[in-house]
Amino acid sequence: MPDWTYHPLRPVANALVGERRAQRCALGLLGTLSALPGGAATIRRVFDHPRPPEDWAGRLGATVPVAAARQAIRALPPQGAGFVEVGPVDATTVTAVRDAARGRRCRVVARVSDDGVAADLADAVDDVLVGETAGGRIYLTDPDITAAVRALAIPGTTVVATTAVLVAAGPGWFQRVIEAAAPAVSRAPTLRDVPLDPRRWPGWFWSLLVGIGMVVAGLGAAAITLGPVLLWYDRDYLGTDVDGLHRINHHLVHFLQHDRITMAGNMIAIGSLYIGLAWGGIRRGWAWARTALMLSGLVGFPTLFYFLFIGFVEPLHVAVTVVLFPMFLLGVRHTPGPPCRRSSPPCEERVRRRALIGQLLVVGTGLGVVIGGIVISTIGLTVVFVPTDLAFLHADADTLRAANAHLLPFIAHDRAGFGGALVATGVGILLIGMWGWRQGEAWVWWSLLGAATAGSVSALAVHFLIHYTAFIHLLPVYVGTALLIVALSLSRAFLVEA
Repeated sequence: MPDWTYHPLRPVANALVGERRAQRCALGLLGTLSALPGGAATIRRVFDHPRPPEDWAGRLGATVPVAAARQAIRALPPQGAGFVEVGPVDATTVTAVRDAARGRRCRVVARVSDDGVAADLADAVDDVLVGETAGGRIYLTDPDITAAVRALAIPGTTVVATTAVLVAAGPGWFQRVIEAAAPAVSRAPTLRDVPLDPRRWPGWFWSLLVGIGMVVAGLGAAAITLGPVLLWYDRDYLGTDVDGLHRINHHLVHFLQHDRITMAGNMIAIGSLYIGLAWGGIRRGWAWARTALMLSGLVGFPTLFYFLFIGFVEPLHVAVTVVLFPMFLLGVRHTPGPPCRRSSPPCEERVRRRALIGQLLVVGTGLGVVIGGIVISTIGLTVVFVPTDLAFLHADADTLRAANAHLLPFIAHDRAGFGGALVATGVGILLIGMWGWRQGEAWVWWSLLGAATAGSVSALAVHFLIHYTAFIHLLPVYVGTALLIVALSLSRAFLVEA
């Protein structure tokens, strides 16, 4: 079956510069990262790359032209390539191959034109082949995962991915070949397989509970905001009630509601992503899904400690964290496995390319949400308001501070907390887009749709209901919503209908 999954760096580069240049860009970036101290290990961890089986040692690699040798020798080993073959090499390119092989971390094989060139390179590379091919080597020109695995099952056979394979599938092809050889199960567990004893609950079920808990907490926060607005501890901290806030500024209650409804919607969005990662990914043995949930949670849960800078501790925030964080730890403490894979028919090129653009848009949206969350957290922890906030309130920060000394820390808590939660959402979207874009993974599409709906609808609805419609203020929401709508439209056939 042809391999229609993608490497994380591939969609961005392909969309910008074309496939062949895209692979050179990807190899160059990965090569630069690999050359840094600890870079190769970082790539394996960040991109969640499994190690090849022991009996594959030195038997899976790639052949590249001399022009790409330096980048390939540095970039491909962390992806799973056991060697890099460079060629054809003649007398004019000997020096370039020597330079590329210097400081290598994998076997380098030179395919040379004659014995004289072989002698010149003997001390610079690990092996030299004279001529076009050698016995026991299979050169693949199609990124067919099954063909590669079958060939590697033959003792003594060496599988070499040609440039055509790297152009079609990207450097991540090696990772997916290794994944295909890993032990698998025919059926993923269901809720019926979860024992009654909580001590024996699997990690995916704990992670699922975290996602459900986030949705419930978000709905609860929305109900409070649309109902009493302030709880008893809010009134105790502020020393006033809703009527008192109206007397300070008649736009103030609506402003608080807009902050808290957007936060509630974002909590539901996080819950949607976590439910998808738990049920569609971790339950089915995908280690990358556990990593994505873990990284998102490690960003989101520590936002509780913003109170150290703000001075206001919200009991409900503490209670949600106390309940969900232990579940989160139980959910991510073990690497899931073995995987349960789906078999999908070959994908049409038109569908694949549309999905590739959709992946680019999702990755870009996730990165944008992360940046937006960092900016909002910074504002919440420092100046609290942006100019459009003050224009809506028809007041300045000093006036509000003078009216109630606790008012700005109270608002800052909501603003900074929303920013931190937004970063966690962005990390989830980004990593699902990078790692989860695989044919037939419908849960990826539905998780992103749920997150987009919860986040965008809540933000836009509350802003229009309170007439806080400054275009520049809502522009990031408009752009993010539009990108996700287009991305999900383009990728539906690939993810859901395949």
